[in-house]
Amino acid sequence: MSNPDASPAEPARTAEQRRSWRRPSVAQSDETGLSLPAKHLRRLVSALPSGVLVLTADDEVTLANPAARAMGLVAGREVTVQAVLDLARRTREAGVSLDGELDLPPVPVAPLTRPRPDQEVLAVRARTRPLGAGGLVAVILDDVTESRRVEAVRRDFVANVSHELKTPVGALHVLAEAVQAASDDPVAVRRFADRMTHESARLARLVQEIIHLSRLQGAEPRPLPRPVPVGNVLAEAVDRNRLAAQAAGISVAVIGNTDAGVLGDESQLVTAVANLLENAVNYSPRGTRVGLGVRGVGDTVEISVTDEGIGIAEKDLERVFERFYRADPARSRQTGGTGLGLAIVKHIVTNHGGSVGVWSSEGAGSTFTLRLPAYWEDPGEQAEPPDPDVEGADPGEGIPGTGAWPMARDGQTPAGS
Repeated sequence: MSNPDASPAEPARTAEQRRSWRRPSVAQSDETGLSLPAKHLRRLVSALPSGVLVLTADDEVTLANPAARAMGLVAGREVTVQAVLDLARRTREAGVSLDGELDLPPVPVAPLTRPRPDQEVLAVRARTRPLGAGGLVAVILDDVTESRRVEAVRRDFVANVSHELKTPVGALHVLAEAVQAASDDPVAVRRFADRMTHESARLARLVQEIIHLSRLQGAEPRPLPRPVPVGNVLAEAVDRNRLAAQAAGISVAVIGNTDAGVLGDESQLVTAVANLLENAVNYSPRGTRVGLGVRGVGDTVEISVTDEGIGIAEKDLERVFERFYRADPARSRQTGGTGLGLAIVKHIVTNHGGSVGVWSSEGAGSTFTLRLPAYWEDPGEQAEPPDPDVEGADPGEGIPGTGAWPMARDGQTPAGS
């Protein structure tokens, strides 16, 4: 029997209360008055690239997103990194938010159970926030390893550039003084002027390569990748080094499947191959041969540059791709080398999703190999099968001064690769 004294609004309030009971749990409303269901909030936290932890008053992990677990911060319900635990405890004791940078131990790469010896520590920026009076603390960690590495590279690069620029600039200053002092000696003036021309050309090349390397490192947006015939890349690279090869009496032979294709920027790939070919010519004895080899290996196209030159000492092999590193400083000064050519090669190949490697032995020459993802017009198309009728390029035929390429479609790289 209904209560006659009940107001008409009372049943409405009761119905509203019943509807609110059936609502799912929601996150706290913000100033807009909107609410986010808890399941959506959990999905949002899981999708964050930052590591997120929530610790109870007993330092137990009550929430950890996948990014935090990938950083190796959590094992079961425990925090495995003492520095993170200490930061959370200080936050709980002080009742205020804290910020700081921490170095986390490297995480083993599956299927390994221990980090590799060459793995670097993980640098993170950690921010903590107390969550109410219950002792809960949130820890947010952002990976800053790459930004720290880039900053270190930038500092080293600026220091190296300053050092390298001082040499030709100082030489030009000294030579200008020598010209002024020898103004009455035409022979000496011509000699000093020749040296000034050489140093100014070296300075101009150094500045140009610094600009090029800066662009490759991200100062400018990368061009859109396009299909690039490898044959075009090799032809242009050989043409750029034709005069230097002629002057040194060095022949250049192209061997392998030059019909292969890659995806990328043709001008950058030409620069990479031309730099390797230039080094091969500069560091080879007169009358020797340089080989350009192309072959397909699965989904990869390998471009190898092989010379019969002085080679590289084993202790220098790991450093030849560093900026301004010269295995033979005296020879580099003689040839006008800047120490940036191989660094540019490495950046170009890396930007194309490939890699570069080197094999060398002192007195036995060197082989530099670019490995780039292959591109085919038809996904089912494969590299051309070897042509049994072609043995290889004639060693006596050379590119310099002929315009003709000794070629072979035997799919082999030059000797020594």
